[in-house]
Amino acid sequence: MTNRIRSAAAALLFLGCLVTLTSAFNLPNRSTNPSPRLVSLSTAAKPVQHRTILTLADRVAYQRAIEEVYWRHRIWPKERPDPKPSLGEVMPSVQLEKKVEDYLRNSEALEDYWKEPLSAEQLQAEMERMAQHTKQPEVLRELFAALGNDPFVIAECLARPALSERLVMSLHGTQIKAGVLRPKVMAAATANYALPAISGEVTGCTDDTWTATSITNAPSGRIHHTAVWTGSEMIIWGGTDAISFFDTGGRYNPSTDSWTATSITNAPSGRESHTAVWSGSEVIVWGGFGTFGYSNTGGRYNPSTDTWAATSTTNAPSGRWFHTDVWSGSEMIVWGGFDGSNNLTTGGRYNPSTNTWAATSTTNAPTGRFSHTAVWSGNEMIVWGGYNLSSYFNTGGRYNPNTDSWTATTIANAPVARYNHTAVWRDSEMIIWGGSDGSNVLNTGGRYSPGADSWTAISTTNAPSGREVHTAVWTGSEMIIWGGTNGLNYFNTGGRYCAQPPVVPQSAFSRKTHGAAGTFDVPLPLTGNVGIECRSGGATNDYQMIINFTNSITVRGASVTSGTSSMSSFSVSGSQVTVNLTGATNVQRITVTLFNVNDGTHMSNVPVSMGVLIGDVNGNGAVNATDVALTKSQVGMPVGSGNFREDVNANGTITATDVAIVKSDVGTSLPP
Repeated sequence: MTNRIRSAAAALLFLGCLVTLTSAFNLPNRSTNPSPRLVSLSTAAKPVQHRTILTLADRVAYQRAIEEVYWRHRIWPKERPDPKPSLGEVMPSVQLEKKVEDYLRNSEALEDYWKEPLSAEQLQAEMERMAQHTKQPEVLRELFAALGNDPFVIAECLARPALSERLVMSLHGTQIKAGVLRPKVMAAATANYALPAISGEVTGCTDDTWTATSITNAPSGRIHHTAVWTGSEMIIWGGTDAISFFDTGGRYNPSTDSWTATSITNAPSGRESHTAVWSGSEVIVWGGFGTFGYSNTGGRYNPSTDTWAATSTTNAPSGRWFHTDVWSGSEMIVWGGFDGSNNLTTGGRYNPSTNTWAATSTTNAPTGRFSHTAVWSGNEMIVWGGYNLSSYFNTGGRYNPNTDSWTATTIANAPVARYNHTAVWRDSEMIIWGGSDGSNVLNTGGRYSPGADSWTAISTTNAPSGREVHTAVWTGSEMIIWGGTNGLNYFNTGGRYCAQPPVVPQSAFSRKTHGAAGTFDVPLPLTGNVGIECRSGGATNDYQMIINFTNSITVRGASVTSGTSSMSSFSVSGSQVTVNLTGATNVQRITVTLFNVNDGTHMSNVPVSMGVLIGDVNGNGAVNATDVALTKSQVGMPVGSGNFREDVNANGTITATDVAIVKSDVGTSLPP
């Protein structure tokens, strides 16, 4: 089906080339200099009414501005010894012109088919869609700014390429013959655009939570494909739908929430169960199984130019599939897999600079396996899980290429043994998810810290449905999983798992005013033993929590998430949050959770706990004779920072009344 779509699209593009260069899109002769209008661009929004014609030089210059934004966000592995090149070194002007001419030809092909051009209403709607559905609002703002925040330029140079690509790729032969895709006729010869408001003002995500991915214009469902994250987009390639081996792929741009097909010119032969890594400027694909059997061939895909080049086969590892590879900063390291007869414990290191291979050590390597996972931690390749035709593994190994040596990973608290799962590397830990245990497809996972050689489970709340042979990438704050199967369906759905460092409070207190004696705070430790509020809450059992952060924050909401109490109100002032509680009963633990706390860099839920045990003046978790004696010893003394806890009723004086309150609660203790 995909090939038929591409054939139809290619035919349309050919027809588009026959449209005269003086069409409604005014494709001009090539020009090496940007127009005066481009040079005078300001960052202020322009009037909404335009009747301007952009020259090819204008469009190429705007395309360069767009590509500069994406190139800034492209990941250049810190392990690479060479500095990140400039955009001009990886994308010459001829490639920028080709991108512009391609989207203009797409537009002309659509006009030739529909007998009318894309309308201003359609382009405005596309801008609105991007602004409302962006998954990276900060990047979209950079793109808008790079185009001068000019709605006309944004419509022509950002919305038009995405919309025309999507519409051309949606056509196929049957629809062309039937004419069923002809849209509603839209008038509007002049462009009347408005700059849309970009959603998602709050950046970051909530740690250990899931949200669904968009399926709009996503590639068809598939399995055994690969995916990499470039810093600005997720690129998937290859795989199978159990009928065909794909040599196709897609590029998902979260800033514009749009998919673009990858070129098939000079692409490797269609295959599944191959591997792919991101080198900083290329996706390097290798191995797998396809039309020609087990492969030791590969390809290098450059997303800046949308082009492919072949990899060397000299001294390559033997053909295999279900293996893994990682990018070390200078080399692609391949390990494990299956060759049709053997579970492999061998591997190889490919250096694209010299186009050569070298073998990896097998001493202390994990047991031979396939359908496992591997990540690069910055100095080691960590492999985990997999299958060897008789056993499913929850074991793994850490390979150090500097010493060419292996170290085993712990199995304590490791997730259940599995294969066909995914793994990503996040700052200081490996996150694995999904797969199969041989009987069930899983939607569980774990986070492995090599520094501590330890595992912790991840949340399954709102996680995607269980699946295997899917893909996963790490974006810097989220793990995006996509595709796969549950044995019945091939998915083009996915999920986004947030695993960023949480926003951590600096301090927390329970605050009360003791009459004229002043205001005194009971510290609420953020870790370890809970802080105990020993003072009465009065007739309505009121308490106040004060939570301080290092930087100014925003909070989307707050509530009591455990214990008996109600939140009467909360407020935020800079870096401080005040939570007012009422109806807090005695002898309990209360947890207040601040939701979506955002410090401008990260966002997470922040729980703060407090024990309520009236009369526990020494804060040891029990009310007994010692508390009575302490309170008696302070009777008649002025209330201050050293004895405010003995003023149990918080009226500003320590009297026999306070002693009586403590005595009445003797024998109570804080529950575990």
